[in-house]
Amino acid sequence: MTDSKPPRPLGCDRVTHTVREAVIDGLAAVELSAPDAAVEATFVPGAGMLGASLRHRGEELLHLPGGVSHYVQTGSSAGIPLLYPWANRLAGWTYEAAGQRVELRRDGAGIRTEEHGLPIHGLLAAARGWDVEEIAADDDSARFSAGFDFASQTDLLASFPFPHRLRIVVTLAHNELRVATSVEANAGVTVPVSFGFHPYLRLPGVARQQWEVALKAADRLVLDHQLIPTGAREPAGVDVGPLGERTFDDGFSGLGAPPQFRLAGGGRTIEVALESGYPFTQLFAPPGSAFICVEPMTAPTNALVSGGAELPLVEPGERFEAAFCVIIAA
Repeated sequence: MTDSKPPRPLGCDRVTHTVREAVIDGLAAVELSAPDAAVEATFVPGAGMLGASLRHRGEELLHLPGGVSHYVQTGSSAGIPLLYPWANRLAGWTYEAAGQRVELRRDGAGIRTEEHGLPIHGLLAAARGWDVEEIAADDDSARFSAGFDFASQTDLLASFPFPHRLRIVVTLAHNELRVATSVEANAGVTVPVSFGFHPYLRLPGVARQQWEVALKAADRLVLDHQLIPTGAREPAGVDVGPLGERTFDDGFSGLGAPPQFRLAGGGRTIEVALESGYPFTQLFAPPGSAFICVEPMTAPTNALVSGGAELPLVEPGERFEAAFCVIIAA
């Protein structure tokens, strides 16, 4: 899948961590490696900053059927995609936020719909326009950053008329992959924040029914028939136990101390820690799936429409930051 291109490796003689630029399916990519922990990660700025691979001891921990090219062609979520500027679905095609009323167009740039015909997962799936800013590696980590100038994207501003600067820093430190995202309101307007990520996790060589899962959360968001939060909540978490035949497409709040999510089986554990800026999460494990997702979310589903105190706003000149980690142990 990786095209031939002279790599630009960076690291130290002891090969604790390395990072290099690459090309995957004709798109700019960055590969990070922590040989001491046998962990490797690949992100593709040329495909919307997609997390395309997370390998441990050579085994793939992400679900990405069809590879990067399929994701680019279809926009169907897989790997670790960024959901921006909103995560999950909106209840309709109109929203009001930060003093602006917006009418979404079905043929708008980046617009995708779900099974109920509602707009879902924002505008940046497989989007071009990301610029790699920095690449570095040392004894402690391999890392890179990339920026996206939303203010220059006139087609996207029609659906999200809040010019700003978006930046993501990806760091691999031994067995821990950290993704930090910042939204800078650098254009004199207030910017609503409702983004998230959607890691598709799997345990290779272990039957789905045998996966042990747990989620620290106090409340489950009550949903209507279109999976939109009603505003009500009920006490709920996900106790430690086999996934078995259980299915999920549920939102949670009142999250416990990180790591909030744990997936274990076959002598391997994957934990997801919502470090900061993510007070909500969605747990997604549909029937017959070979994956489970725990989605860091800065606001609840439909927050651009429902508004209120749970929709963060970045005032002009300020910056919003959020970070989550995926931790692998065996």
